Amino acid sequence: MTTTNILSTINSPADVKAVPDNLLPQLAQEVRDELIRVMSDDNPTSVGGHLGPNLGVVELTIALHRVFTTPKDKFVFDVSHQGYVHKIFTGRRERFETIRQYEGLNGFLLRTESEHDCYGAGHAGTAVSAALGMAVARDLRGSDEHVVAVAGDAAFTCGVTYEALNNAAEQTKKFIVILNDNEWSIDRNVGAIARYFNKIATSETYSHLHDRAARLVEKLLGKRIKNFAKRVETGMKGLIANSVLFEDLGFRYYGPVDGHDIPTLMHTLEFLKTQEEPVLLHILTTKGKGYEPALQSPMKFHGLGKFEPETGKTKPTPTPTYSELLGTTLSKFATTNNKLVAITGAMPSGTGLISFAKEHPTRYFDVGIAEEHAALFAAGLACEGFTPFLAIYSTFMQRAYDMIIHDIALQNLPVRMCMDRGGLSGDDGPTHHGLFDIGYLRHIPNLIHMQPKDEDEFCDMLWTMANHTEGPTAIRYPRGSGTGVQPKAQPKLLEIGKAEVVKHGSTQPVRVAILGLGGMCQMAEQAAAQLEAQGISTAVINPRWIKPLDTALIEFFGRSVDVICTIEDHVLHNGFGCAVIEHLSTQRITTPVVRIGWPDQFVEHGAPDILRKKHGLTVENTVKTILAALPAAKGAKSVA
Repeated sequence: MTTTNILSTINSPADVKAVPDNLLPQLAQEVRDELIRVMSDDNPTSVGGHLGPNLGVVELTIALHRVFTTPKDKFVFDVSHQGYVHKIFTGRRERFETIRQYEGLNGFLLRTESEHDCYGAGHAGTAVSAALGMAVARDLRGSDEHVVAVAGDAAFTCGVTYEALNNAAEQTKKFIVILNDNEWSIDRNVGAIARYFNKIATSETYSHLHDRAARLVEKLLGKRIKNFAKRVETGMKGLIANSVLFEDLGFRYYGPVDGHDIPTLMHTLEFLKTQEEPVLLHILTTKGKGYEPALQSPMKFHGLGKFEPETGKTKPTPTPTYSELLGTTLSKFATTNNKLVAITGAMPSGTGLISFAKEHPTRYFDVGIAEEHAALFAAGLACEGFTPFLAIYSTFMQRAYDMIIHDIALQNLPVRMCMDRGGLSGDDGPTHHGLFDIGYLRHIPNLIHMQPKDEDEFCDMLWTMANHTEGPTAIRYPRGSGTGVQPKAQPKLLEIGKAEVVKHGSTQPVRVAILGLGGMCQMAEQAAAQLEAQGISTAVINPRWIKPLDTALIEFFGRSVDVICTIEDHVLHNGFGCAVIEHLSTQRITTPVVRIGWPDQFVEHGAPDILRKKHGLTVENTVKTILAALPAAKGAKSVA
């Protein structure tokens, strides 16, 4: 007997509604099979993705689309990396194989991609606030759509989530928040909120809760009497006493409910649609459900590259990543410095600090997805003479911007900020590209900012940061592996503000000086080689320091060459090249500066090589740009 493939008939939310109830488990399994296929080696073009989170929300997404109707009704997914199933159900099934690929579907929800994506996101804690804004807009407009915020338990470690919860009851009456509790964000959740949710889920009454909740909601839905809403509230509150936190914030709390039980989810959501007050539904799900490798390694399968579907194995990286090197290097430093501590915001694996945590558990602090608190926490440690290293992705450090200025730099505290993913983040796209940190840090007084050209220099910089006690420091470094350079056994202290001349011009006069920041130094050397082959003597400089600049070196080359070129893995606006131009201008040095970097736009997702070629971050474009500037540059020298 041949079983009809249901998923192949799903091209819109209406098709999801049309599936017979008894076939919904089959649909769920087919969705899981498709998720695994598309993100594994079974899909030749796969670049991987957020498999674990999406496996965990299959039944929830089915129930949402059965009970509500998008795009009229609004689903606001926190972070939205768990929106793959929603994409499949909303007309994007046939393109799903392109997820996270250049010109393919984005790995997060995107307003410009579909009318069913009412809100784009890429970081935790945004859903409740944004959804509340939509609900209030609905009330002001006088329309009747439903607004549902879907947030994982990790989002409830974000302060902004509680700011929204604090305001909801005062600002709207019809509002649904779904707390998707799977005990994980990327790594296992930590802190008092995680323990609070665990207390609810493991209370003595929970073993009976699912059946009682299902019977109660189904019974009351079968009869339309006004006072049944009050009976549901009273009955379900009696099942769990620990819901007081949400009740005190003005939400009616329901749950916890089995997040993989489609009938119960549907019945409960149908009931919640009728409520005229903010409600919070607490569901329990399993991250990676239905795929044993993901269940065994939820951290790994949160987000990964392509993998072997039968075993879940991925190909190892050829050299240690900068993230891994951070963890092992700081762990080594901490053996001789008992005041060195490491802090992250729910990213021990992503930032590489998992190795530090194993070696120095009492000096490792995961504060949850709470970057503002992390920065302030580090400031407090620095006040007391400790050596805090704060490891947060460049794009997420933006949330701590106020604290960096007002609490760290203003007080000149020696907090060491390690900004992973400084530069392009490829397949994750614009929400994760670390292309703005030079611009948001370089104007802050007291702060030192640096970027290494390779792994050995990275360790030297970390050692320099560890020994610098006179103010804040920041280091940016790229995602993934470096050039493969083996770090020295003992790192050395670098002279702050002193650049490195990697290559002097082959002949005199030197006509071009290329400053390749960080990993772009290798590209600068390649461009210089092409220029030398054309008889143009070219120097290559590894700047090392974004702030303070090596002003003496920049002035020397500014007065002696025809063209200066800067290359950076950062937007051109307010970037490293701008800093060079500003300094030359203050010295009245008029030598042209051509800049290679990212344009003034949010760069799309895709493989780095493809994006660099499209936007001109290539050796070929660098050489072309320099050659175009050379004729006009002849004779243009300092008037100082």
